[in-house]
Amino acid sequence: MKRSRKVLAWIVGVVLALILLLVVVIATFDWNRMRPFISDRVSQAIGRPFTINGDLTVDWQRDRDGSWLASLLPWPEFTAREISIANPAWSQQPQFATLQALRFRLSPLPLLAHRIEVPSLQLVQPSVDLERDTQGRASWDFSFPQGERRSSWTLDVGTVGFDRGLVTLNDAPSRTKLKATVEPLQNAIPYDQIVAQQTADAREQAGKTTGKALPAETASAPAKSDQRQAAITYQFGWTAEGSYQGSALKGHGKTGAVLALQDTDRPFPLQADVNLGDTRIALVGTLTDPLHLGALDVQLWLSGPSMAKLYPLTGITLPDTPPYATEGHLTAELHHKGSRYHYQNFRGRVGGSDLSGNLLFVTGGERPKLSGDLHSKLLQFADLAPLIGGDSATAKSGNGTAQPADKLLPAAPFRTARWQTMDADVNFTGERILHGEALPIDSLSTHLVMSNGALYLDPLSFGVAGGQVRSNITLDGSRTPMHGLLKLSARHLKLKQLFPTFEPMHTSFGEINGDAELNATGNSVAALLGSANGELKLLMNDGAISKTLLETAGLNVGNIVIGKLFGDKTVQINCAASDMTATNGVFDMRLFVFDTDDAVINVTGTVNLASEKLDLDVTPHTKGFRVFSLRSPLYINGTLKNPNVGVHPGPLIARGAGAVALSIVAAPAVALLALVAPSHEDKDENTCRTVLQQLRQSGKMMPATSKRKSR
Repeated sequence: MKRSRKVLAWIVGVVLALILLLVVVIATFDWNRMRPFISDRVSQAIGRPFTINGDLTVDWQRDRDGSWLASLLPWPEFTAREISIANPAWSQQPQFATLQALRFRLSPLPLLAHRIEVPSLQLVQPSVDLERDTQGRASWDFSFPQGERRSSWTLDVGTVGFDRGLVTLNDAPSRTKLKATVEPLQNAIPYDQIVAQQTADAREQAGKTTGKALPAETASAPAKSDQRQAAITYQFGWTAEGSYQGSALKGHGKTGAVLALQDTDRPFPLQADVNLGDTRIALVGTLTDPLHLGALDVQLWLSGPSMAKLYPLTGITLPDTPPYATEGHLTAELHHKGSRYHYQNFRGRVGGSDLSGNLLFVTGGERPKLSGDLHSKLLQFADLAPLIGGDSATAKSGNGTAQPADKLLPAAPFRTARWQTMDADVNFTGERILHGEALPIDSLSTHLVMSNGALYLDPLSFGVAGGQVRSNITLDGSRTPMHGLLKLSARHLKLKQLFPTFEPMHTSFGEINGDAELNATGNSVAALLGSANGELKLLMNDGAISKTLLETAGLNVGNIVIGKLFGDKTVQINCAASDMTATNGVFDMRLFVFDTDDAVINVTGTVNLASEKLDLDVTPHTKGFRVFSLRSPLYINGTLKNPNVGVHPGPLIARGAGAVALSIVAAPAVALLALVAPSHEDKDENTCRTVLQQLRQSGKMMPATSKRKSR
């Protein structure tokens, strides 16, 4: 027994002696002799030259953040001065990084397995040059080229500590040039204090951009437990200046002091406030697993004059919009082969409209894809105008295309090239739409799908004047010129709600019903309508009309015609029926008739939307023996923007002369009868049913017009 104890004592003594000898050797050894060995092994591990140009010394430190054993015993901490890491041969600058000093702890045992394990690394006054060329080669990519033999040595770094330094970036693919400086803060700032300050600044900027504050209910900052949040502090500030995609970039922000490359439970705090041209981006939150760009968790604010200007920054195809501002919670999983960006519970304003929802943007597939749900409680219809080409001023500022002075139809081209860069699947709902009294749209909902350059709105539905307009729209931007399809149905649009300021409509039970089905080619609203083929049907019953009403609505042709026919008085309309066919943008009035108490007004001719030229005849027919001010036909020529209305020369048309053949009016009348349906509130017979049945049965209601004269 005593012999065993002696053996054990000798073994323990020998081990302690070896440890003591090792400590003495480490403490007294001239470590500068190891510089070539260390430089060579690190160079092999990272695949490019690593050089220690200054002294290599050792101090003894306890690891207070390590295990209980490591925190009790002192461990050697190496300090290497005047470090340089070379750039790849293709880089414009010779050095990737230079450091005044590099302090690191080294785990000795893994060296036996050719592993360089560095639990902690402290950078002292680093200067870093980041470059990426047009071929996509990045100086910060330390992976070995495919097919090249990898070194048997590997390098694993635990945490990286910062000091004041300089970072430059020259990224050819994104046309980015930046210079950033990093300086320590005088005092560490708690995480929640930075969140509160950035939130106040960003919301103030949002109010300046849109003219209104963000909606009261906004998404909260990224959630952290109280214990973790209390432990997170910002210790460094940074400023950056340069350019991105040709736009000036200037920003500032704050970061933490220690970046954990391996420990995903130690988030690294970030804060940034950047102006990119006239777009402002602000964020505050954390980054975890930065070695693999694993997870970003931030509160994000965006604001600017138009969402379309976010395309160079995000790669997401967005429409031209009025000034906007949003706030939301962004989480991102960043990977080389594909990333996921989730903008959750965001709220904001676009012009005078509010906007909220969730969006998910995923990369890595054949094309990036945007999906999600958007919602608006109060939507200004004017804010939608740029999306449908209805705002020439916005269109001009967005893509440089001015509206021709002599044209009425919007000529701004769609940006179809961008449609092919991504896919989308987004649902949008607008609870309440404001458009003044000119067009009482109640609500809006649509399902937008974009796939391989084709845009589908299936369906696009509006609540209008107590009725419903439902449409399906296809715009195939993968074809040149773009191909478009439109199917639309309008049902039960109440006249008294459609014209709320027109007193004669206040007691009307009339409504408007219609159908349209068109196909066309072209890259703008004007081009599509100018090449349209298909048909359009419209019915209005039990309404009223006046010159003043049409003038207020901006219908130049209509107010001139009504003024010449009836003067300034209000005219009750029993039924207005229209059936038009379109061929290559020329809309032919197969049937266009107004039935009033005094007369039947028949319109024939064409409207050429390609040239915007009018070629119409308006023929009035007095009913019975009533006195009617004008029974001579009118002609309408000129253009949509500058119409010309005059009286046909020649004798007055006798009442009932020259009835049109039944075959001319019977088919359109039968087709329009399908639009006659009882309203939801009034079950009485629709006046248009009687008029159309008379047209179907007899041509006497619509006397033939005189032979059209060339003008």
